[in-house]
Amino acid sequence: MFNIDFNGEFATFFIFSAIMIIGAVLMVSLQKVVHMVISMAGVFLGLAGMFVLLDAEFVAFVQVLIYAGAVSILMIFGIMMTNHQAAKADPVKPLHETLAAVAALCLFGMLFYAIRTTDFPDAQPMKAVEDNTSSIGELLYTGYVVPFELLSVLLTVAFIGAIAIAKKGAD
Repeated sequence: MFNIDFNGEFATFFIFSAIMIIGAVLMVSLQKVVHMVISMAGVFLGLAGMFVLLDAEFVAFVQVLIYAGAVSILMIFGIMMTNHQAAKADPVKPLHETLAAVAALCLFGMLFYAIRTTDFPDAQPMKAVEDNTSSIGELLYTGYVVPFELLSVLLTVAFIGAIAIAKKGAD
């Protein structure tokens, strides 16, 4: 029924999948925010590993550099620099948890049915690029130079806005 080639790539895929699933479950179930950020960084690193398996080394590098590094550190600094008061946890509502579990199972069932009944076209072999990082850079600075520059201006304005809001809150 299934024609699966059990090799190192297959095992690595499941290792990265397990890292990502465990990190995601820990992210939503842990209580301390710092632990949540660390588990989220684990998800980001697992995703970077998936990108390496797909021969997208540049995207994997950006994933580690931007998300696992910068975003996680930024979140930890944000947690450390804000004032946290001890707050009571909301009481557990078994009806809400039961309804959420039923909804999650229904969503899983619908997605599983949709995937199993969809007739996917035969995969066409893709032409591998010699150096995908060079190809991305060339395309980014020739065909997509205007969106790239607009994005850099947007990020700069957002950064300046964040500093202005932080200074206003400090006064």
